Amino acid sequence: MKKLSRLFAPLQSGSRRERLVLFSSVAVAVAMLLLDQGTKIWVERSFKLHESRPIIDGWLSFTSVRNYGAAWSMLAGQTWLLLAVALAAFAAILYFFYKLAENYPERYLAEFLALSGILGNSIDRLWRGAVVDFIDIHYYTHWSYPVFNIADMAICTGVGIFVLSSFLRPDTSKKDERSDEDR
Repeated sequence: MKKLSRLFAPLQSGSRRERLVLFSSVAVAVAMLLLDQGTKIWVERSFKLHESRPIIDGWLSFTSVRNYGAAWSMLAGQTWLLLAVALAAFAAILYFFYKLAENYPERYLAEFLALSGILGNSIDRLWRGAVVDFIDIHYYTHWSYPVFNIADMAICTGVGIFVLSSFLRPDTSKKDERSDEDR
């Protein structure tokens, strides 16, 4: 348990451990981006549009679809607006990277996963004209979740880790404000 608590201990800026966490987080994000793009290329080459192949009968299929919008096809056809929003989010995460991370290692990973997903779907919009989605979770014909991809998983996982960390970690900004008032 002691090793686990050390693993999640806040990082010291500029330390060897911080560099290791940064490198590891970037490596995971790059791997996710490569997996995302690789699976999309595979789907484009191996599936006809709207073709579906069961992976776990009645539960999971790979189904080739294109999403011209954002989540659940919101803002469909607004490619340049969606790219502008993605660019703004990407820039904001990079600009506020250390402030958002607050030296917590899991937040470094969370931010890089989100950046990876944003980049993966933005590449699709620029290169393919639409986002390639293919992971189709459903319950036979009774229920179906919107089809998604690896980039979507990276974004959701990154945001989930960040939100969970925000709930479980102490708010250091309040400590900083109190220490400023004491001076």
